[in-house]
Amino acid sequence: MPAFEYKALNAIGNKEHGLLEGDSERQVRQQIREKGWLPLEVIAVKEKAAQNFKTFSGFFQRGHRLSTATLTLITRQLATLIAAGTPVESALQSVARQSTQRASSRVLLAVRAKVLEGHELATGLGEFPQTFSQLYRATVFAGEQAGKLDKVLERLSDYLEARNRVQQKTSLALIYPIVLSVVAIGVVIALLTYVVPTVVQVFESTGQELPTLTRGLIASSDFIRAYGLFLLLLLGTIVVAIKMLLKNPHWQMRWHLFQLRIPLVSGLIKGMESARFTRTMSILLGSGVPALESLNIVKQVIHNRAMIEAVDITGQRVKEGAGIGQSLANTGLFPPLTLELIRNGEVSGRLPEMMERAAINQEQEIETKTATALGLFEPLLILAMGGIVLVIVLAILMPIFEMNQLVK
Repeated sequence: MPAFEYKALNAIGNKEHGLLEGDSERQVRQQIREKGWLPLEVIAVKEKAAQNFKTFSGFFQRGHRLSTATLTLITRQLATLIAAGTPVESALQSVARQSTQRASSRVLLAVRAKVLEGHELATGLGEFPQTFSQLYRATVFAGEQAGKLDKVLERLSDYLEARNRVQQKTSLALIYPIVLSVVAIGVVIALLTYVVPTVVQVFESTGQELPTLTRGLIASSDFIRAYGLFLLLLLGTIVVAIKMLLKNPHWQMRWHLFQLRIPLVSGLIKGMESARFTRTMSILLGSGVPALESLNIVKQVIHNRAMIEAVDITGQRVKEGAGIGQSLANTGLFPPLTLELIRNGEVSGRLPEMMERAAINQEQEIETKTATALGLFEPLLILAMGGIVLVIVLAILMPIFEMNQLVK
């Protein structure tokens, strides 16, 4: 039964909105009238989705994309209900009714409508690619074919939780250094723009020759005051130009290859991409998705184009009969421990388990490296900030000391 989103006026003239199921728009309007309300707008969820993609507001809503936390909760609830023997369409309806977000209810009811029409759950999820990625849909499809939908959904929810946990840790770890950097830059600019010119006026009135450090500080202050806005606009223009340039596959590839040549950055990028690769392969292979199809899907979660190409080459070699571990090793872009675990998994027949172990190992290593890097960055930034302020203070005090010596 299709789902419809409605807007109506209640008995006292206030606007009401929500979701209702019905065979047709006319039936939904009748349901609204039976409540004593006046229907203003009734739109099928599919039509609403199309409108959102076309309108300016839909651009910011990004279709029906849900947060990772919401998607994880929905997946976990579906897994629990289906494991308890609840039919898929009933499980979708129950989760939609329990959801406090209109967007998630709208999507679930639309998927339920497709299931009631006789389609598989994966087909219904395919109506909302912005919400359910190809990884999600392929995993659900494999679970339906194997008759293990509840276990696959449980595995998917674990995967989403792990990914969300890593993202949250990274975001929280970066908040303090970012704020500290912004404050430090703001303080230096404020000193050069407002404090230094005021103090310098006192020295200029004396007519004495100023020290080199002070003259350099005055020149820096004058430059920022005269060209600060121009520099800011120029910086913004450069950032926009670089972003547009990196949309070109050729320049994007060159930039990503350059990142993999930077000593410290290279190890971090390879570790992060390897963690995404192994974590995703683990969920796909463990759910029964064929290796070649898994390698094709996993490219969507990798960000570095050089490593995407490495996975693509690996897929071609696996198609020719080679092993995944050896094919990845030939690219030279994946960490040795990850490759060793993948080879062991292929030999022992426990590839999904070894992939998951490799992902856990890489995620722990990334967390340690990130914590170490941030632990070094914060005191270094404080020292740099202190050094800049010290130079400014010395530049201001040196003429004062010289004036005192002249008086003596």
